[in-house]
Amino acid sequence: MTASNNLTTAQRDIAKVRTHDAIVGLLYLASVSLAFQFGIQWLYIALAVGVLQIISPFTKFCPVYAVLNKLMPDSTPMQNGK
Repeated sequence: MTASNNLTTAQRDIAKVRTHDAIVGLLYLASVSLAFQFGIQWLYIALAVGVLQIISPFTKFCPVYAVLNKLMPDSTPMQNGK
């Protein structure tokens, strides 16, 4: 029995939400860093991420959660369009 089998569904869901938040945060930081180093057009990444975060409660779709749902099938599907 591995350590991942000992995790409850709630713990897996919390890990998925934290992973999502980390990925989105890294996208924002990368966008700002690239804009600072190479040009303001890199802020379009931050703009796109922000727009997706605003519309995801209405569309019930998030690209990051779509990937995480595939990578973490033993957790509750989140923001999968249902």
